[in-house]
Amino acid sequence: MHDRFFDSTRGKIVGALRSRGAASAFDLASEFALSPNAIRQQLVILERDGLVIGKSVRRGKTKPTHEYSLTTQADRYFPQAYDRMLGAVLREVRLTQGDAGVAQVFSGIAKRVVGKMAPALEGKSTLERLEAIADNIRGSGVAVDVEEHGDTIVLREHNCPYANVVSEHPECCTVIHSMLDEVVSPKVKQTESLATGGAECRFEVASGHPGANVR
Repeated sequence: MHDRFFDSTRGKIVGALRSRGAASAFDLASEFALSPNAIRQQLVILERDGLVIGKSVRRGKTKPTHEYSLTTQADRYFPQAYDRMLGAVLREVRLTQGDAGVAQVFSGIAKRVVGKMAPALEGKSTLERLEAIADNIRGSGVAVDVEEHGDTIVLREHNCPYANVVSEHPECCTVIHSMLDEVVSPKVKQTESLATGGAECRFEVASGHPGANVR
């Protein structure tokens, strides 16, 4: 149900607001190549349904702009961590198999993901490989984007399905790190983390041909 929602204009607006934090109808109209009035119509419905809230903000010296952001009710459209069950399972693994057992669980997840992606990535550029990773992550409902900034390419995750368990089980974060190391390059650097209070998980790497060998 949620996958179909994100195919609609309203769903795309919700996804954009998750990434941006807040945006005006003009901002969203530019992003989706629609008229501001068409965006406003969708925002009225989203506000009626309790998914967004609007407020006036001043941007510089211009007159106030009406910006919209998501409410907590919109969280149900994004991946739920099922944190209690996941946390209980990981605690049991740690109790019976130690830290190495938990690490092995996430290592196995990463290896399977990389193995499935590898055939389509041979000869691909750094940007193409990062976009492939982003597409894979979006399949789990995570809001993620890839941007080029000069000679640097940035991958940004705006939400995390492990957010409520990562403090107890930091191994959760090793999946994305392993994917980036194996698929793109060991030189990918994380410059911000949701797990440590950041606004996003941000990864940066120099553009050009990747240093990793995907098999």
